[in-house]
Amino acid sequence: MQVHAELNNLRISPRKVKLVADLIKGMDALEAASQLSVVVKKTSGYMQKLLLSAIANGENNFGLAKDNLFVLDVQVGAGPTLKRWMPKAYGRAGQILKRTSKVRIILEERIEGKDRKSKEQLEKEREERMKKATAELKKEESEKKEEQKAIKAEKTIGAPKTEENIKKASEKKSWKNRIFRRKSM
Repeated sequence: MQVHAELNNLRISPRKVKLVADLIKGMDALEAASQLSVVVKKTSGYMQKLLLSAIANGENNFGLAKDNLFVLDVQVGAGPTLKRWMPKAYGRAGQILKRTSKVRIILEERIEGKDRKSKEQLEKEREERMKKATAELKKEESEKKEEQKAIKAEKTIGAPKTEENIKKASEKKSWKNRIFRRKSM
């Protein structure tokens, strides 16, 4: 089964992207990701992120094992070109073409169906993740409500009357005090 991920409008010329793309064709997916982390090219970070996205697509959408995936093909094409002008001598203008590229990574299984999860297993895992996420959200909401109640109670009861609190309260009373604040001597 083939899995793909796309990256559009990458602001690097296709000629430079192809150098990195040809490097990982035919490699195992995880090896290619580790190879891209070592390559010293501007493109390698974007390609690594795209490759990891394709691996995640295979795992989450189709239940494929990431150890069984390899890079079948990396297609690099030209995206829209930005046209800019540079002033030249004698009142002329020279055209500058800022090229963009489209990248598509296609992954495939080495051994068809090995360690593949069924749709029922995928649904179970999704439900479990959703339950965990909702439980965490509820916990965070309850903590926020408790904090708000504590703040409200403090405001109604009031902070202890000390000289510092009285000064702060008098300073916050009006905008004039903030503007015309004087240093005490």
